[in-house]
Amino acid sequence: MIRSSARGESTRLERSLEIIDFSLMLVAAAAMGIIMLVVTLDATLRYTMSAPLTWSYDLIGLYLMVAVFFLALPDTLHHHGHIAVDLFQRLIPFRARHFFLGIGYALSTWVVVLIAWGGITRFHTAFVRGEHIAALIPWPTWIAYFLVALGSAALVLRCLVRVYGHLASSITGRELVDMPPPPEMGAEEI
Repeated sequence: MIRSSARGESTRLERSLEIIDFSLMLVAAAAMGIIMLVVTLDATLRYTMSAPLTWSYDLIGLYLMVAVFFLALPDTLHHHGHIAVDLFQRLIPFRARHFFLGIGYALSTWVVVLIAWGGITRFHTAFVRGEHIAALIPWPTWIAYFLVALGSAALVLRCLVRVYGHLASSITGRELVDMPPPPEMGAEEI
């Protein structure tokens, strides 16, 4: 979350991003639930009636796993759920820490922009050409590329907010962006 004296605008932006993140996470959670239902139904039919669902792996692999992965990324970043090496974070001076985090997020944003752009261009191509997989059910591929583009674009927005927040924090000397919580240490590590 971005904190600033102009709280109205940054709060509106943050709320908008939270709504987007939450909506995408709901779809990702629904996709995970559908995966569990389809796998359970497939296994039940396979072992009780020797009649597995021939389309289940295509549906899961092409759409549902893509939705679970890409649509959960922005919310995971928002809640600092990604892997981070932050053991020595508090030892780095405040301004330098935020400067380097801003640079790191800027570089990460560039990588995610490339992924989003690839997803968008593949979505467009697959949609225009009517591409589908060669299987019993010819599932259209554009849906998977749309999910990649959507999740990546939302992640780009979240990364840009972090770039701005960290670089502004390094310049102003005030904490304008949420930092990840400090690592938890067990009694044996202290």
